[in-house]
Amino acid sequence: MKPAPSGDALFAVYPAPVKAKLLALRRLIFDTAKTTEGVGALQETSKWGQPSYLAVETGSGSTVRIDQVKPAANQVAVYFHCQTNLVETFRELYPELSYSGNRAIVLDVAGKLPEAALRHCVALALTYHLRRKPDRGT
Repeated sequence: MKPAPSGDALFAVYPAPVKAKLLALRRLIFDTAKTTEGVGALQETSKWGQPSYLAVETGSGSTVRIDQVKPAANQVAVYFHCQTNLVETFRELYPELSYSGNRAIVLDVAGKLPEAALRHCVALALTYHLRRKPDRGT
């Protein structure tokens, strides 16, 4: 059985503009993890064929995944566990972002990343298990 790809190999299958946007999201996720208290080191792996990030060292949060939106070649998404209230919380905090149901923030490949909002959303996901209160993670 062949091991799942990780690191740069995860991104080899994407067209150049999509790959560039996903690599920017990857950097943002790792940078956010480094600066968010309680998260610790992230593991990068492939889940459902998507680059995925989880705080395995601390177990502090929920997995964050990134991928091209199929079949929309001009969109990427940051995916979150659909059985959490994360995307519901993000909608309340950042109504200006585009969402897909209760599972993703959708971004245009050609658009500028809303870095501050994304960093906050990623930090909330990576610390999800640290907040077991009815405050919805805010």
